[in-house]
Amino acid sequence: MKVLIIDGNTGFDSKYEEYLKSFILENETSGNEVNVFTLRDLNLDYCTGCWSCWVKTPGQCIFPDDTDLVRKEMINSQLVIFVSPLIMGYPTYLIKMVQDKMIPLVHPYIEIINGECHHESRYKKYPQLGLLYYPESNTDDDDLNIIHDLYKRLAINFKSEMVMFENLKEIEIIKNINNEATVN
Repeated sequence: MKVLIIDGNTGFDSKYEEYLKSFILENETSGNEVNVFTLRDLNLDYCTGCWSCWVKTPGQCIFPDDTDLVRKEMINSQLVIFVSPLIMGYPTYLIKMVQDKMIPLVHPYIEIINGECHHESRYKKYPQLGLLYYPESNTDDDDLNIIHDLYKRLAINFKSEMVMFENLKEIEIIKNINNEATVN
């Protein structure tokens, strides 16, 4: 399975770094092809909401940055996992920047899904999405419920589904990923 890991860590935290390295290693030894984008090392710009990616340069942001590479890899992966520490109860601003700039991957046209307005697909197939978080000491169930709901909404808008949303031991997550691969 082709897995894209989007690392949203904003700085060096040795426990987080060890956790992520272990997760990547477990994925690779399980036979998954793993690509990693460490967002803090990339040239990222905020989405300006100009709609040029729909009107002037369909499918591509008019302001080139490294999210062009991330989007290309994303749409060619089977699973995209956002990995982030939680800061004030939410994944980092780097993760949010990339998620906002995913909008060129859908059309501006609207369709009704379950009584709600959503953008039409630009591509025939989209990867499954996952979030692997590293909680703060004060992360509570309310924080996790909010994040879970937000990521379920992101998956709907991205024509995908959430396949995992947990802070588990790495081997359990890999088993979940590989089980999903055999189902699809």
